[in-house]
This record gives sequence, C-alpha cells and structure tokens, in this order.
Amino acid sequence: MPSRTKKMRGSRTHGRGKKAGRGAGLIGGHGQAGLGKTGKIYMLRYDRDHFGRHGFKRPQCTVRANATINVSELEESVEKFISMGFAVKEGDMYNINLTNAGIDKLLGNGNIDIPVKVTVSQVSAKAREKIEASGGSIAE
Repeated sequence: MPSRTKKMRGSRTHGRGKKAGRGAGLIGGHGQAGLGKTGKIYMLRYDRDHFGRHGFKRPQCTVRANATINVSELEESVEKFISMGFAVKEGDMYNINLTNAGIDKLLGNGNIDIPVKVTVSQVSAKAREKIEASGGSIAE
C-alpha cells in the first residue's frame, strides 16, 4: 500500500488546504498565539494578567533622587565649597551650608578630622556621630 506522502506527490498542498500545511498552522500557532481565542481558558487559568496594563508609573518630573555627600567627600571638598560661597571659615571651624549647595543628605561613609558646622536637611546617624566626634555640629 503506498504511503500518503507518495499518494500526494504532485499535489501542491498534500491535502491539507493552504494554511494548515505551513508552519504551525494546523495547531493554531506557536507559543502563546491565540490566547484571546482558542487559548482563552489556558490564559484565564494560568496567566490572568496577560492582557492589559497593570500598576502605576509615577511621572518622571515628580521622581527625584536625593543628592547626597559622604563625610569623607565633605572634608575633601571644603575648599571648593569656600570658593563657591557655600562655606566660611570661622576660627578653626568651617561653617558649611549644604542645603544652599543643593545637597539633601549627609551620609556617614569615611572619616572626617576637621571640625565643621554643617547645615543640611537630612543626616544619617553615623554621619552625625562622626561630625560630633570631630568637634563639629549639625543644624537641620
């Protein structure tokens, strides 16, 4: 008995019609094709959030990261702050206004050896500890 393939030699579609003989036509597509139609039950059971938009994305104009500086960077940048007008030297202590310099928070990484009086809106506990240990103070 001849095989079906042998019988269909010369036939353009081998008896499958036009679409079914190409790619994954007979099985309804590859992957997640047809989740809105033939695969609807599968989608509802295993992937309910497949369609649509989910969540909320804040507008980028309202999202702003804090500008921060470490105490080690503060010690290195004292002269720069003086030249820019954000710091003044009063005796042996430096008075630095980080709020006017556009810095929101002082962090405690590194060491500081000079006494400084810092004005800043937020300060970490470690930074406060190190500033006060060096003989300085923090005004918020």
